[in-house]
Amino acid sequence: MIVKVKKNASLKLPWMKLMYIAFLFIHLRVQICYGATDYDDDYSDDDEKPASPPPAQTNCNGVFLTYTFIERIKELPYLKNVSAQSWAFKSTATIVNTGLEEVKGWKIFIGFQHREILVSANNAVLVDGAGDFPANVSKGATLAGYPNADLQTSVDTAADYTKMSVQIDLTGTMFGMKEKSIPLPKSIRLVNDGWKCPKLTKYPTYMYSCCKQDPKYKKKSSTNKYAARQYGDVNFVYDVLKSYEGSYEAQVTIDNDNPLSCLSKWNLTWEWMRGEFIYSMRGAYTRKIDYSECIFGLQGQYLSGFDFSQAMNCEKTPVISDLPPDRANNSQVGLVPYCCRDGSLLSRVMDKNRARSIFQLRVYKIPPDVSKTVLYPPQRWNITTLVSAEYKCSQPVRVDPTEFPNSTGLDAKTYAVASWQVVCNMTKPVKKEAKCCVSYTAYYSDAAVPCSTCACGCDDLNTDKCNPDAKAMALPTDALLVPAENRTLKIKAYASLKHKEIPKRLPCPDNCGVSINWHIISDHKGGWTARITLFNWGDEPFKDWFVALQFKKAFPGYDSVYSLNATKLKSPKNTIFIQSLKGSEYLVGEVNGSSSGKPRIPGKQQSVIGFTKKNIQGLNVKKGDGFPSKVIFNGAECALPAHFPNAATRSSPVSYTAVVFLSIVTFLLLMTDHFR
Repeated sequence: MIVKVKKNASLKLPWMKLMYIAFLFIHLRVQICYGATDYDDDYSDDDEKPASPPPAQTNCNGVFLTYTFIERIKELPYLKNVSAQSWAFKSTATIVNTGLEEVKGWKIFIGFQHREILVSANNAVLVDGAGDFPANVSKGATLAGYPNADLQTSVDTAADYTKMSVQIDLTGTMFGMKEKSIPLPKSIRLVNDGWKCPKLTKYPTYMYSCCKQDPKYKKKSSTNKYAARQYGDVNFVYDVLKSYEGSYEAQVTIDNDNPLSCLSKWNLTWEWMRGEFIYSMRGAYTRKIDYSECIFGLQGQYLSGFDFSQAMNCEKTPVISDLPPDRANNSQVGLVPYCCRDGSLLSRVMDKNRARSIFQLRVYKIPPDVSKTVLYPPQRWNITTLVSAEYKCSQPVRVDPTEFPNSTGLDAKTYAVASWQVVCNMTKPVKKEAKCCVSYTAYYSDAAVPCSTCACGCDDLNTDKCNPDAKAMALPTDALLVPAENRTLKIKAYASLKHKEIPKRLPCPDNCGVSINWHIISDHKGGWTARITLFNWGDEPFKDWFVALQFKKAFPGYDSVYSLNATKLKSPKNTIFIQSLKGSEYLVGEVNGSSSGKPRIPGKQQSVIGFTKKNIQGLNVKKGDGFPSKVIFNGAECALPAHFPNAATRSSPVSYTAVVFLSIVTFLLLMTDHFR
C-alpha cells in the first residue's frame, strides 16, 4: 500500500497554500537545474523562464529550511497491530543560504517522532554518535554536509544553487501510523552556533523555517579562510602533509584537553566514504591487516594493475590502535613524535606531554578522486577506551592548514596541504551503562550502601538467577571485600539479622569492573575524615589512574590526603583530583585467593582524606555533605548510590552478640546450601 498526498485532500486547502506548494516544487526543480538564472534564457530558444523561489524563501534573510513528505509504503509483514506495523517512507529536506554570510560546516536537526530508522541520506552524514545507516533516529537526527559542508551566498556565487543550497533525499522506516495519516517530524532547525530558528510553519505534507543569526551571539573576529578551530574534551586534527596523484600522506593528532578525561587502550574508528584505503601506517596500526576487500571491491576494479599485497587495510571502517612503547624507535613503523604509548592518553593535570598522541598514514584513492587537489577526510569518527567516558564526535570541519616548525632548523614555518578538525566531547552515562560505581559506608552505620543493581549493565549476566530490576540490598561492610558471586550468603545472613524479607531472586550485582568505596571515618567539631578505597575486579591492571571527586559544600574544607597525591582544580569547580604517587602507579587486577576455594582478591588502593569545617556554614556530614556529588575514575563518571548510610542502623552496645549471631546464621545457610 502506498500513501501519498490525495488530490481531493489538496483541494480542501486555501488557494494560497496551493500556490505556495506549487512554488516549492518549482523551487526544487530550479535547484536540480543548477540554479539557472533569468539571463540564461536571453540566449535560449526556449521562451519559458524558471519561476521564482517560494515567497517565504525570498523573504528569508538567513538560512531557509524545508522538509517535505513524499510517500510511504506498508512494509512486510502486514500486521493488525497498528503500532507495530512498519512503513517505508521517502522525504526530502532542503537547506538554502538566503543570507549574506557563508555558513561553514552546516548541521541540521530533524526531530523525528515516529520511531524512525533512517536507511539513507544523500549529500549528508549522521553525526553526534548516531553511527552508520541504518540508524535509529527515533529521538531525532543531526545531519552534516558531505561532501559539501559549506553553504556559500547568492552574492558570491551569482545565485548558483549548487553552491548555496543542498537537497537531502531521505529514505527510512517508521512505525505506528494509521494508513491515511501523513507523518511529519516535530521540528527542523539549524544547529550551528549563533543561529536561531524561531518560527516553524507546517502544512499537511510540508514544513519550513527561516533561521536567522542570533543578535546576542558574539562571534569571534577571525581572518581565517576556513572555520575557526574549536576545542572539546578530545580533539583530532587530520592533516594532509603531502598530496600526489592517486594518494596522499596524512597525520592524525589526538589531544586530550579535558583535565577529567583519560583514554586507556584507545581504539579509533572512522569511515571512508569514497573508496579510500590505508596502504601503510607509522605510530599506529589497524586491528585487521588484510587487503582482500580491495581485491574484490571497487579498488580492484579501478586499480587493476595495483599490487595490493602490501596494503595494510581495505576496510571501509577500520579500527586503529596505538603501538606499544617498544615500537617507538622502529624504523619501519615508529619514529613518530608522541607515538607508541600503548593507547594511553593521560589527563593534562598528570602529564601534559602524555596528553597527546600522533600517527601517520599513507592513503590511496580511486577515480574520480585521483587528482592531487581532490582531498576528502574520513567521516564518522569515534573513539572508545577500556574504562573511560563515552564520546560523541563532530564531523570533520575544514580549518586553516596546520603550521609546523621547519624540519631543517630554519626560522620558518611549514604548513599542511589541508587540515580538518574533529571535536569529541564526553557524554553523561545513562542508567545501567556506567563503567564504575561507588558504595557508601560510615562509622555510624554497620550497613554498607552498595552500588546500584546492574550499575554497569547486566547484558552478560544470567538474569534468570538474579533480578536486574530489584533495588540493591544492604549488606555488611566486609562483603565489599569479596567478589559479587561470593556475597550471597552474607547478604542473606544480614537480611535475616535485620528481619528483612529475602526475595527468591536476589538483586543482580553492579557488574562493574571498578568500584570505589567512600567511608566516613570521623566527624567532629573542627573537621572530619574519610577513606577512599579503589577496587579493580578485572584482570587488566590500570596504570597512571586517577579519581576526581566533586563536592557541593565540603570542597573548601579539603585539607590533606595520605599515601596518594591530590590537587584542588580551578576547573571544573569544587573538584579534588587524586592520583597515585610515583612507585605505586598501578591499580593491579584481581588475583586468586590464598588457597583453592577462597574468593578471588581484587586489586586495591586506598587513602585517608582530611577536611576542616572552617568557614563552612551548615555543613552536615551525615546528611550528605560528607559524600561526593560526582566521582570520576579515569574519565568515566561512576554510578552513585541512591541514598546515604543511615545512622539508625548503627549496632547497639551488644554488637558482639549480633556479630556472633550473624556468624551462626551464615554457617547455617552455608550448610543448608551444601546439603541441597
